[in-house]
Amino acid sequence: MNKDGKMSYKEVQILFKMINIDLNDEYAANLFKKCDKSEDGRLEHEEIELFCRELLRRPELDAVFQQYSANGCVLSTVDLREFLKDQGEDHTLVHAQSLILNYELNEWAQKNQFMTPNGFTMYMLSKENDVYNPEHSRVYQDMSRPLSHYFISSSHNTYLTKDQLISESSVHAYIRALRQGCRCVELDCWDGENEPVIYHGHTLTSKVPFSEVVKVIAEYAFRTSPYPLILSLENHCCVEQQTMMAQLLQSILGDKLLTKPLNDKPLQWLPSPEDLKGKILIKAKKIKVKQDSSSSDSSSSDDESKAESKPKAWKDCKLSPELSDLVVYTRSVAFKQFDPFAKKPPNEMSSFSESDALKLIKESGKLFVRHNSMQLSRIYPSGQRVQSSNYNPQDMWNAGCQMVALNFQTQCNEMDLNRGRFLPNGRCGYVLKPSFMCQPDSEFIPENTGGGPGHNPTLLTVKVISAQQLPKPDKEKLSSIVDPLVWVQTYGAPIDNNTKKTHRIDNNGFNPRWDCTFKFQLHVPELVLVRFMVEDHDYATSNDFLGQFTFPFTSMRTGYRHLHLLKADGSSMSPSSLFIHVKITPGYSSPTRQAGTVPENKACR
Repeated sequence: MNKDGKMSYKEVQILFKMINIDLNDEYAANLFKKCDKSEDGRLEHEEIELFCRELLRRPELDAVFQQYSANGCVLSTVDLREFLKDQGEDHTLVHAQSLILNYELNEWAQKNQFMTPNGFTMYMLSKENDVYNPEHSRVYQDMSRPLSHYFISSSHNTYLTKDQLISESSVHAYIRALRQGCRCVELDCWDGENEPVIYHGHTLTSKVPFSEVVKVIAEYAFRTSPYPLILSLENHCCVEQQTMMAQLLQSILGDKLLTKPLNDKPLQWLPSPEDLKGKILIKAKKIKVKQDSSSSDSSSSDDESKAESKPKAWKDCKLSPELSDLVVYTRSVAFKQFDPFAKKPPNEMSSFSESDALKLIKESGKLFVRHNSMQLSRIYPSGQRVQSSNYNPQDMWNAGCQMVALNFQTQCNEMDLNRGRFLPNGRCGYVLKPSFMCQPDSEFIPENTGGGPGHNPTLLTVKVISAQQLPKPDKEKLSSIVDPLVWVQTYGAPIDNNTKKTHRIDNNGFNPRWDCTFKFQLHVPELVLVRFMVEDHDYATSNDFLGQFTFPFTSMRTGYRHLHLLKADGSSMSPSSLFIHVKITPGYSSPTRQAGTVPENKACR
């Protein structure tokens, strides 16, 4: 580009490569010739504008526009209302008029209440037409239920920045987790020289002073969410330093720290997120009182360090009364067994390793669901995950486990699921569990094979139409053009887990088009997460990740929608998007195709 305000054909070819599109020479030459009205071999001013307009033209959007336009030129309010009706949303005259007012830039069309193709494109690309329900971007759920009725966004070994053996411990890891809406962070506390320190014990991870972490928590606890934050203390300190921990928590957190039961909520009932707004709860062991006999506070499975060899000094260590007194609604106890006849105090909670939790789900799934209707459960990754990999959180949510702790520092499919689970309800870190999981006598079985509570057969039909402005995978491949393909996945009860993918489109990351239709038979839709992932096909190695978007099926909107892709860390990839069509049909799919339905493309799997 020589910056002379004109574009030669060679410069157009450079532009194509920059924007991730590899057009064949014949098409590119014809497009250039069509726009070169002056026939001087260079584009300038209006010719460049025409060229860009032709390049950005969306035939698939034009087809939708033509489908609803009575005259083929504009959408009247009548046409637009018909489109909105088919989309399954507000199709009143007032709403149609407001869309024209907001998205139509042509003054004549706006004045006469018409929507032009350009205005329609603007609307279709807007957040207002996103596949994710914008109403779910605010807190819309009932927040007055007991804590045990919610999934709670939770982090494991929050202080670590990378692996579990030699990585840095940092207060910035807490800031990052809290900004993502995490509502349960972990503090591994060990004796330090002057005060307790936080690090992964018996490893080479660095240490950070306990007070520094608490100060950061005090500052960032409620910036993203007003609802209660739980500090999960992994306590390895002597009594003296435990007392110091209690003093630091009280002096730094002040009134934010919950130190006694709420006046109207005695210990036999768990309070709600609304009751505990702006409060920080301590999850730790508590000194026993005589009437407590249902559980033990001794070193046990609720302690992640169970698998580690503990010094004798720790085994003989007692609890500090000052620290014990700060534990109110989240008292850590060892899980023994499911006893349907024992009345356990709701303020007692247990932690389970991923393997222990999976075993309970398989052997006593229904009892685990019932347990989690009253008690809080926290799940943590296996100690063998030294690279900070994660387990599938959906398996644990299927059993109603609330605090499914993941390694937030690791960008992976499992963290995509976690971000998707907690995307709705204003990303406040609390999402209501389905009602069939909140009853003490629930009959729901996590490894659901059809039938029973929560069973609501639903057919999800997704047509992946096209993508727009996909990125290149990494700096090492800036000179290459991507060959994109799309995965569509559902995660839920085992019977609802499914994966499908499109064929690849060679050499086009700018505006690839697939027109692939997939059908997903769902059985327990309230638990389902839907994930769209775009990859760059690689012939020599594994495919490269380009972008993804994961969200609950219950937050999905029907009709023609755009889906805005996210990076591996969950941040925006604007303007990269997918254009899809969604149809949701109650009941089972018919084994025979009905007239008028679109069959799956043979190239799609």
